[in-house]
Amino acid sequence: MGKLIYALNVSLDGFVETTDRSLDWATVDEELHSWFNDQAREMAATIYGRRMYELMAGYWPTVESDPSAKPVEVEFGQIWLATPKVVFSRTLESVDWNSRIVRGDVTEELRQLRTEFDGDMDIGGATLAASFIRAGLIDEYHLLVHPVSLGSGTPYFPQLDSPLRLKLAETRQFGSGVVYLRYVNA
Repeated sequence: MGKLIYALNVSLDGFVETTDRSLDWATVDEELHSWFNDQAREMAATIYGRRMYELMAGYWPTVESDPSAKPVEVEFGQIWLATPKVVFSRTLESVDWNSRIVRGDVTEELRQLRTEFDGDMDIGGATLAASFIRAGLIDEYHLLVHPVSLGSGTPYFPQLDSPLRLKLAETRQFGSGVVYLRYVNA
């Protein structure tokens, strides 16, 4: 059975987006984007909440038509299109791009997804990830810590009723100053 991985860019003070939901603070250069591509290529499926799915679907399916897109971005678009996507949403009526909607309980849906997909799956989006974290369903936490402090915004980790005990399993520093931290459950 594959792992469920929660991976996002995060500021030094623990936020994944600003209060106005901006992501323009993240420094994603070619080195980091190539790393993202390698990670994405390994996923059996990606699990999204509605907002993150709409953000991703708003650009990656058509990146090849963007004359300013770099080859590493075009490659990510191809990987994104090929990867099955499961979107948790109560409001979306339809999805495209190798995607499907689920509306059930995260625990039950994940149980079914684990029987369907043989490898690792990642979660995109802090709001949906919070439900999986609170249910104790995340196997690994991948934080890409950017050298910026946002002061407020959407936190990587939700409020919890008890401490989440983790063990550092891997680190990597990128030339841009971004630091990758991979944690597993202790």
